Amino acid sequence: MRKKCLILFLLAYVRLASAQTTTISGYVKEAETGESIAAATVMLEGSNKAVMTNKYGFYSISFQAQNNAVLVARCLGFQEKKEILAGATTLDFLLQSQSKELDEVMVTAPKYQKLSSTEQMSQIAISTRQIKEIPALLGEKDVLKVLQLLPGVQKGSEGNVGLYVRGGSADQNLLILDDAVVYNANHLFGFFSVFNGDAIKNTTLTKGGFPARYGGRLSSVVEMQMKEGNKYKTEGEVGIGLLSSRLTLGGPLKKGVASYLIAARRTYSDLIIGLASDNSPSIYFYDLNAKVNYDFGHKNKLFLSGYFGKDVFSFDALDYQNIKESDGFKWGNSTATLRWNHVFGAKVFANTSLLFTNYHFKVYNEEKNDITQKVFTKDFSSQITDIGLKSDFDINWHDKHSLKSGFQWVSHTFSPNAYVYENQYLDSLQVVENKTTGIESNFYAEDTWKPNSKLSLNMGFRLALFGLQAKTFFFVEPRMSVNYKLNEHSSLKASYSVMNQYLHLLSNSGIGLPTDLWVPSTEKIAPQHAKQWALGYANDLEKHHLNFTAELYYKKLENIIAYKDGASFQLLNVKPNAERISQVDWQENVTSGKGESYGLELFLQKQTGKLNGWVGYTLSWTKYQFAELNDGKFFYPRQDRRHDLSIVGIYKITPKINFSATWIYGSGAFMRIPVANYTLRAFSSQSTNGLYSEDRRTVTRYTQRDEFRAAPYHRLDLACQFHKTKKKNKVRTWEIGIYNAYNRVNPFYYEYGIKGFEGMYPPSDTKEKLLRKGIAPIVPSITYQLKF
Repeated sequence: MRKKCLILFLLAYVRLASAQTTTISGYVKEAETGESIAAATVMLEGSNKAVMTNKYGFYSISFQAQNNAVLVARCLGFQEKKEILAGATTLDFLLQSQSKELDEVMVTAPKYQKLSSTEQMSQIAISTRQIKEIPALLGEKDVLKVLQLLPGVQKGSEGNVGLYVRGGSADQNLLILDDAVVYNANHLFGFFSVFNGDAIKNTTLTKGGFPARYGGRLSSVVEMQMKEGNKYKTEGEVGIGLLSSRLTLGGPLKKGVASYLIAARRTYSDLIIGLASDNSPSIYFYDLNAKVNYDFGHKNKLFLSGYFGKDVFSFDALDYQNIKESDGFKWGNSTATLRWNHVFGAKVFANTSLLFTNYHFKVYNEEKNDITQKVFTKDFSSQITDIGLKSDFDINWHDKHSLKSGFQWVSHTFSPNAYVYENQYLDSLQVVENKTTGIESNFYAEDTWKPNSKLSLNMGFRLALFGLQAKTFFFVEPRMSVNYKLNEHSSLKASYSVMNQYLHLLSNSGIGLPTDLWVPSTEKIAPQHAKQWALGYANDLEKHHLNFTAELYYKKLENIIAYKDGASFQLLNVKPNAERISQVDWQENVTSGKGESYGLELFLQKQTGKLNGWVGYTLSWTKYQFAELNDGKFFYPRQDRRHDLSIVGIYKITPKINFSATWIYGSGAFMRIPVANYTLRAFSSQSTNGLYSEDRRTVTRYTQRDEFRAAPYHRLDLACQFHKTKKKNKVRTWEIGIYNAYNRVNPFYYEYGIKGFEGMYPPSDTKEKLLRKGIAPIVPSITYQLKF
């Protein structure tokens, strides 16, 4: 009996041992620089078992134990690499970038990245190469301008970098730079973004099907990672354009172990404008990205990164009778991230970040008497400051399950309207300021489950808590994404997500002016809320190196806010002669409403070859409703664009010359335009001399919010780059570009007038017509770049 039991035990042990799984983990990195590679694929050769590296380049793969197993690592733009396992539990891959010759003849499969294999939908990654090769205004490469060319993303007014995703507003996008939130992405009144393309390594846009690890915004997540710097040699890049210059430096602090990166930009528009006149306005921006990192062995890595940027716009408004008056704006962002990566064995990876973010702006006015040196100043400012801690865990706990979990704590300090009034003539100083602190806490968990070769699911939830003084909000946000493979190359996808947003943006203008007031949810103003459903189809046309996706979506919005008609963004009452200044409660200046957005998005992308790029098309509807706007009726807001089409092409003429073009078309935005002027006459009560005084006031009547749709927007941009390799591997690049190549007058605003007439008093027998006014005609540019 004992022998039988022993034999059964040994057979069971052998069977169990044969079924044991092996877990291998490690990093995928660039061989030339040592930088980690996100979204690389690591697979077990001869099977369908595959995983992707996380955004820090880490992977963990589990499979049935076998002899002489081979792992394969591949990523778009790099040569495939195979490694034979020899009993190790950790394995790093160093991938060589593909040469230009390989890139032209398209001989290797690793360059092609499938979209049908992942359960994630409504997500698009943009490479640094694409950002640098796509035409840009004045040659200034811009991450957000490239994202505006994707389906589901609407641009704002001409030149604005704001993103309007699936019917949402610009404040409903979560902009993340190295885990830190950026609140205002505008440089130079929105013509450029704060993100320097030379400093960015990865950019990913998520429009729906949000994983549980993301929260706090309703419409999209734009996540960017800064480069880490070359760990083996010093390298740099210098760019000189018509508007700005930039410098990027990176290299080893300790070879193979630690590195740094510094990227700086500054415009010299103030110097150019100043040549025209001494009284010309001064307008410029500058920014700085910096990062250092250190590898403490395989299990620990430490990163410190930051961003600082500022815009200045000032002008002398008046110089009269020894009184000099000056006005201006100043605004800027600052971020700092201290990040620690730690590996707990082969199955658990952790990232912990300590975060700081600040956004501020100031509008000022100063009058100075040159004789008495007395000063009269008015400063209005607003800012938001965040201090946060977050920790995220990737847990490969089963060969069919991958768990992500984590928490975040953020302290928001709001100062929406600080006002300083100083009158040295009356020896008075008044300061009005109201600071509020809100605490946001989140916990999430999500599991990616692959029960078989055809089905994969991502299921999760997010617990969100926001507290402000005596009011606390708590929400449970379920998330789910499903991918079902129809065959090797195509799949059906579906997703559902619930999002809440505790912060509101009160913006006075849609043209990139920095009058942005960030305010918290309160007892009167509830958090914004959204539910989104999406259904999609993905097809990888591998023979032609094409990806095709089609997505239907429906998004329901609640508790969105807008300024009431006639409301002031400064939220102040200033009494005559400045006797008293008092605050106006911002909650009294806004109204809450709801909305919905639905549509179809089509995306065809070619990733490799001499000709690559994409075509994106969106058919969509967006409707808003506010009780105190438009008589309480539904209306189409500015971001309602029925049709939106983008065509992007990059063609490598030779290894040293490439040509790129973009053409965009969009239905016109709804605008409110003047239709009539009325003169109101009023008489005051009888004065002491027995006469009545008359007061005349002109009132303008405007169209309803969705009564007038502007003309369609379309534009062609062109660029050609010439590369030449010099001694010591220096690469010189000249780029010639044309923005708005056929000089289309796209509507920025409308006014009544006589076409071609520039005087003050038009002929009385000529009828005025509604004229379309634009601000960006054909703009040529030339840029020089040296990489060393």
